[in-house]
Amino acid sequence: MEKLDVASLQIIGIQVRTTNQNNQAINDIGALWGKFIQQGILEKIPNKVNSIIYCLYTDYEDDHLRPYTTVIGCEVSSIDDVPTGMVAKPIKKGTYLKSTARGDLSKGLIGNHWYQLWEKVMDRNYQSDYEVYDHRASNPANAQVDFYIGLNS
Repeated sequence: MEKLDVASLQIIGIQVRTTNQNNQAINDIGALWGKFIQQGILEKIPNKVNSIIYCLYTDYEDDHLRPYTTVIGCEVSSIDDVPTGMVAKPIKKGTYLKSTARGDLSKGLIGNHWYQLWEKVMDRNYQSDYEVYDHRASNPANAQVDFYIGLNS
Protein backbone atom coordinates (compact mmCIF):
# COMPACT_ATOMS: atom_id res chain seq x y z
CA MET A 1 0.00 0.00 0.00
CA GLU A 2 1.10 3.52 -0.78
CA LYS A 3 0.21 6.85 0.85
CA LEU A 4 -0.66 9.61 -1.65
CA ASP A 5 -1.94 13.18 -1.71
CA VAL A 6 -4.90 13.36 -4.08
CA ALA A 7 -6.44 16.49 -5.63
CA SER A 8 -10.20 16.93 -5.47
CA LEU A 9 -12.39 16.07 -8.42
CA GLN A 10 -16.10 16.02 -9.20
CA ILE A 11 -18.01 13.00 -10.41
CA ILE A 12 -21.50 12.64 -11.83
CA GLY A 13 -23.26 9.31 -11.60
CA ILE A 14 -25.99 7.32 -9.91
CA GLN A 15 -26.20 6.62 -6.20
CA VAL A 16 -27.60 4.34 -3.54
CA ARG A 17 -27.72 4.72 0.23
CA THR A 18 -26.64 1.47 1.87
CA THR A 19 -24.98 -0.20 4.84
CA ASN A 20 -22.56 -3.05 5.39
CA GLN A 21 -24.91 -4.55 8.00
CA ASN A 22 -26.26 -7.98 7.01
CA ASN A 23 -24.33 -7.79 3.71
CA GLN A 24 -26.86 -5.23 2.43
CA ALA A 25 -24.17 -3.31 0.53
CA ILE A 26 -23.30 -6.35 -1.60
CA ASN A 27 -26.89 -6.46 -2.89
CA ASP A 28 -27.38 -2.69 -3.18
CA ILE A 29 -24.08 -1.93 -4.88
CA GLY A 30 -24.43 -4.95 -7.18
CA ALA A 31 -27.86 -3.63 -8.24
CA LEU A 32 -26.37 -0.15 -8.75
CA TRP A 33 -23.68 -1.60 -11.04
CA GLY A 34 -26.39 -3.48 -12.92
CA LYS A 35 -28.36 -0.26 -13.43
CA PHE A 36 -25.21 1.62 -14.47
CA ILE A 37 -24.46 -0.94 -17.17
CA GLN A 38 -28.01 -1.80 -18.33
CA GLN A 39 -29.14 1.82 -18.60
CA GLY A 40 -25.96 3.00 -20.33
CA ILE A 41 -25.26 5.60 -17.64
CA LEU A 42 -21.63 6.02 -18.76
CA GLU A 43 -22.78 7.40 -22.12
CA LYS A 44 -25.33 9.73 -20.47
CA ILE A 45 -22.89 11.55 -18.16
CA PRO A 46 -22.25 15.07 -19.51
CA ASN A 47 -18.86 16.81 -19.50
CA LYS A 48 -16.86 13.60 -18.89
CA VAL A 49 -13.11 14.11 -18.61
CA ASN A 50 -12.57 10.50 -19.76
CA SER A 51 -14.26 7.08 -19.49
CA ILE A 52 -12.66 5.98 -16.21
CA ILE A 53 -15.37 4.81 -13.82
CA TYR A 54 -15.25 5.72 -10.14
CA CYS A 55 -17.11 3.96 -7.36
CA LEU A 56 -17.23 6.52 -4.54
CA TYR A 57 -18.16 5.84 -0.92
CA THR A 58 -19.16 9.02 0.90
CA ASP A 59 -21.65 10.66 3.29
CA TYR A 60 -20.80 8.16 6.02
CA GLU A 61 -22.99 8.44 9.13
CA ASP A 62 -20.00 7.44 11.22
CA ASP A 63 -17.74 4.63 10.02
CA HIS A 64 -17.97 1.69 7.58
CA LEU A 65 -20.42 -0.09 9.90
CA ARG A 66 -23.03 2.68 9.59
CA PRO A 67 -24.99 3.83 6.49
CA TYR A 68 -23.17 5.60 3.66
CA THR A 69 -23.75 6.60 0.04
CA THR A 70 -22.20 4.85 -2.96
CA VAL A 71 -21.95 6.69 -6.29
CA ILE A 72 -20.87 5.06 -9.56
CA GLY A 73 -19.90 7.62 -12.17
CA CYS A 74 -17.18 9.51 -14.01
CA GLU A 75 -15.02 12.55 -13.42
CA VAL A 76 -16.50 15.64 -15.05
CA SER A 77 -15.19 19.08 -15.96
CA SER A 78 -18.42 20.77 -14.84
CA ILE A 79 -21.38 19.94 -12.60
CA ASP A 80 -23.60 22.61 -14.18
CA ASP A 81 -25.64 20.00 -16.06
CA VAL A 82 -26.56 17.05 -13.81
CA PRO A 83 -29.14 14.85 -15.55
CA THR A 84 -32.34 13.86 -13.77
CA GLY A 85 -31.76 10.75 -11.69
CA MET A 86 -28.04 11.43 -11.31
CA VAL A 87 -26.01 13.25 -8.66
CA ALA A 88 -22.79 15.23 -8.50
CA LYS A 89 -20.42 14.43 -5.65
CA PRO A 90 -16.84 15.43 -4.87
CA ILE A 91 -13.92 13.16 -4.26
CA LYS A 92 -12.30 15.28 -1.60
CA LYS A 93 -8.73 16.50 -1.67
CA GLY A 94 -6.58 14.79 0.90
CA THR A 95 -4.28 11.99 1.92
CA TYR A 96 -5.26 8.52 0.72
CA LEU A 97 -3.93 5.03 1.15
CA LYS A 98 -3.84 3.31 -2.24
CA SER A 99 -4.00 -0.44 -2.66
CA THR A 100 -4.70 -2.61 -5.69
CA ALA A 101 -6.82 -5.73 -6.13
CA ARG A 102 -6.15 -8.13 -8.99
CA GLY A 103 -8.33 -11.00 -10.12
CA ASP A 104 -11.80 -12.02 -11.25
CA LEU A 105 -14.52 -9.42 -10.61
CA SER A 106 -17.21 -12.11 -10.76
CA LYS A 107 -15.61 -14.01 -7.89
CA GLY A 108 -15.94 -11.38 -5.16
CA LEU A 109 -12.69 -9.53 -5.86
CA ILE A 110 -13.97 -6.14 -4.69
CA GLY A 111 -15.81 -7.30 -1.56
CA ASN A 112 -12.93 -9.53 -0.52
CA HIS A 113 -10.47 -6.66 -0.87
CA TRP A 114 -12.70 -4.43 1.27
CA TYR A 115 -12.83 -7.12 3.97
CA GLN A 116 -9.02 -7.17 4.00
CA LEU A 117 -8.86 -3.38 4.22
CA TRP A 118 -11.34 -3.25 7.12
CA GLU A 119 -9.06 -5.55 9.13
CA LYS A 120 -6.15 -3.14 8.84
CA VAL A 121 -5.65 -0.39 11.41
CA MET A 122 -5.92 2.93 9.58
CA ASP A 123 -6.69 6.47 10.71
CA ARG A 124 -9.60 6.82 8.26
CA ASN A 125 -11.54 10.07 7.88
CA TYR A 126 -14.71 8.55 6.34
CA GLN A 127 -15.08 11.45 3.89
CA SER A 128 -14.27 9.89 0.51
CA ASP A 129 -13.13 6.38 -0.32
CA TYR A 130 -13.19 5.16 -3.90
CA GLU A 131 -12.28 2.56 -6.47
CA VAL A 132 -10.95 3.29 -9.97
CA TYR A 133 -12.02 1.18 -12.94
CA ASP A 134 -9.81 2.11 -15.88
CA HIS A 135 -8.53 0.11 -18.88
CA ARG A 136 -6.97 -2.43 -16.48
CA ALA A 137 -10.49 -3.50 -15.44
CA SER A 138 -11.76 -4.02 -18.99
CA ASN A 139 -11.32 -7.80 -18.73
CA PRO A 140 -13.53 -8.77 -15.75
CA ALA A 141 -11.87 -12.21 -15.44
CA ASN A 142 -8.44 -10.60 -14.99
CA ALA A 143 -9.09 -7.11 -13.64
CA GLN A 144 -6.95 -4.67 -11.72
CA VAL A 145 -8.78 -2.12 -9.55
CA ASP A 146 -7.18 0.61 -7.42
CA PHE A 147 -8.69 1.43 -4.02
CA TYR A 148 -8.20 4.78 -2.31
CA ILE A 149 -8.98 5.08 1.41
CA GLY A 150 -9.26 8.60 2.84
CA LEU A 151 -7.02 9.22 5.86
CA ASN A 152 -6.85 11.89 8.50
CA SER A 153 -3.86 14.13 7.79
